[in-house]
Amino acid sequence: AYMSCSKIYNDYDGIQHDYTRKGGLVWEHIFLPAQASPEWSDRGTLWNAVERAEKTKDSRLARELIVALPLELPAEEWKSILTEYITEHFVSDGMCTDVAIHDTDGHNPHAHILLTVRPLNQDGSWQHKTQKEYLCVRNGEERGFTAQEYLQAQWEGWEKQYQYKKNGKKVFLPPSRAVGLERVSKQPKNTAYGRKNPITARWNSKELLETWRSEWAGVVNRYLEKSQ
Repeated sequence: AYMSCSKIYNDYDGIQHDYTRKGGLVWEHIFLPAQASPEWSDRGTLWNAVERAEKTKDSRLARELIVALPLELPAEEWKSILTEYITEHFVSDGMCTDVAIHDTDGHNPHAHILLTVRPLNQDGSWQHKTQKEYLCVRNGEERGFTAQEYLQAQWEGWEKQYQYKKNGKKVFLPPSRAVGLERVSKQPKNTAYGRKNPITARWNSKELLETWRSEWAGVVNRYLEKSQ
């Protein structure tokens, strides 16, 4: 049982409709975690919501897994395998999952599994993939804080740093050390790429992909053994 993985950008809609044009679409279904909007059980509504959450044109909208299905089992069993696998590994982890079984010639049945890449909050809103991380100082030590973390850190003596003019040069200083200096930027010092959401980081990890691969082989083998 093989699995390949690819990254899907704004062409996800074309991928879905390509099955219909070619023929060979055996089954398609949307699986949603409990916190997702029930309206997202409609494919177009789900992916439109995903697209609206992204700010840049080249944002990744989905992760695609392509898995081979065993010829030895009937199509109803393929559905059962996929339902069990998707529910256990993706939906339970908070991903919305769009699956389609494709079989054009009866020799290469496989499924395309599209996974959302943004975690969901309990109220069904999308989480950030990354958060701005401010580089703050206290007693000469520098440390990064998200906006939420800074609400507490400022009471513990941490200060954001801003650019000021000092002796003809631009330097980052906390306001307490910049009395009388001219601030040249409103933006506090921050890390270049922000703080990656730990859930997103885990979903993107090579380790998790390897787990998905081995678990897919395991569930397929279990169904094959049952059929003998």
